[in-house]
Amino acid sequence: MSEPPSYTDAVSAQPLNLPVFQFLRDKRIILASGSPRRRELLNQIGITKLDVIKSGFAEDLDKSQMSVYEYVQETASRKAIEVYKQEIEAEVEPALIIAADTIVLSKNQIVEKPKSSIEHFRMLQSLRDDDFPHRVFTAVACIAPLEEPVYPGYTLETHIEETQVFFAKDVSDEFLSAYVASGEGKDAAGGYQIQGKGALLVDKIVGDYSNVVGLPLKATVQVMEKTLFPEETEFEDA
Repeated sequence: MSEPPSYTDAVSAQPLNLPVFQFLRDKRIILASGSPRRRELLNQIGITKLDVIKSGFAEDLDKSQMSVYEYVQETASRKAIEVYKQEIEAEVEPALIIAADTIVLSKNQIVEKPKSSIEHFRMLQSLRDDDFPHRVFTAVACIAPLEEPVYPGYTLETHIEETQVFFAKDVSDEFLSAYVASGEGKDAAGGYQIQGKGALLVDKIVGDYSNVVGLPLKATVQVMEKTLFPEETEFEDA
């Protein structure tokens, strides 16, 4: 019988000793997002050496011509490709680019970031009063350059994660007004941040918590592995 693993240092900020993290050690990783929440989530699993380069993609795809899945996946992919084109000729080529896009769907309508405090309040009221949960979708897109000169020069893999969020029905309008006044959720799709005071709005979730924050961690690592080691993951899926 093999011996169980021994502990190293009590708590380490280093990533787990897994092939994907070993491969990326000392390599350049780009997060194609200006979201501090996504950076914090990657830091949480030990990916702390990140170049943050916000994509210049306008995010102006025509929602009426696409399903929710197509919209969020295409937006994340284009964010990643935009940064890849910008950085591939840099002095230090990136080994991996991570991009994501998160949307909230309620009553079959995409809920954007609130444009005013009044819209913010009504948005939260609508999410609270809906008989059904709203759904949070995040598409993750990862790009890695190819060693061989084969078009388009990179491999791109994506994943879409869905989480259902149930708002508490007993949250008062007074509470919603106080939350809006705090300013916490004004830059978030759906108008709240579950990792902050917005947790007080939520009764329960079904699915990945980190997805609601902005980046589904387990799925992101799986997409990283599939992007960096395509032959191995194809064998596993067979």
